[in-house]
Amino acid sequence: MNSITLPAPAKLNLFLHIVGRRPDGYHELQTLFQFLDYGDDLTFTLTHDKPGVRLKESIPGVPDEDNLIVRAARAVLDRASGSIPGVTIEIEKRLPMGGGLGGGSSNAATTLLALNHLWKVGLGTDELADIGLELGADVPVFVRGHAAFGEGVGEQLTPVNPPEDWFVVLKPDCEINTGKIFSEEGLTRDTPRITIAPAFEGDASRYRNDCEDVVRRLYPEVNQSLEWLAQFGPARLTGTGACIFGRFPTESAARIIWESKPSGITGFVAKGVNTSPLHKKLTELE
Repeated sequence: MNSITLPAPAKLNLFLHIVGRRPDGYHELQTLFQFLDYGDDLTFTLTHDKPGVRLKESIPGVPDEDNLIVRAARAVLDRASGSIPGVTIEIEKRLPMGGGLGGGSSNAATTLLALNHLWKVGLGTDELADIGLELGADVPVFVRGHAAFGEGVGEQLTPVNPPEDWFVVLKPDCEINTGKIFSEEGLTRDTPRITIAPAFEGDASRYRNDCEDVVRRLYPEVNQSLEWLAQFGPARLTGTGACIFGRFPTESAARIIWESKPSGITGFVAKGVNTSPLHKKLTELE
């Protein structure tokens, strides 16, 4: 096999609680990750005559050396042995950058798993997750490939099975600086810890995204979109934004809302899934 195309799915933070702050400045989180059946596609083509790692096309505004795809590929290459062919990586980008959907982390995880498979490096899931954590806190959940209750900085994962509902995901026309959000004085940092079971019980309004109030205050476009989507049911920010989502029981219900969205807002309709589309595809290849 010289070429494979694999998905890099989006994720949602169904809630995001900030429960403390560590001495190193990182925030302690509790969150619920679920994948969507929507995302980017990455194609990996082995180049036996050209060693090394290259992107077919660079992502605008992101130097190749900083691109998580390239960094992930080189991390696998560093652990390979013997004569390893080069690889050219092509990305079909659908997920907005800076949207809180984990696009960069998902791209990195897909790269780790794809090249471990293509190059026959033989790294286990735990090893790949550890490499992923060095690239970003959200990469391990994509590597492991199952919906999860996340703690720590998001890397301590317990598999869970939330309902696989349909979502309307909207991307307001703004770019959010994650560092700015986490450094804001008004950010809630002392939400009481919960255990896994209550995350699925009782009133869903008890659970929230602790970044949402700050983002709404600093980014009017997000506030307006949340107010509009909240007319049809609970609406919430994912990650530090800018994307927001509403949950619906059926695809038809979600698409009715999608068709009525305000002009100038992009986004998509997708189904929540507890097993990553990436892992389903890899299983088919085995």
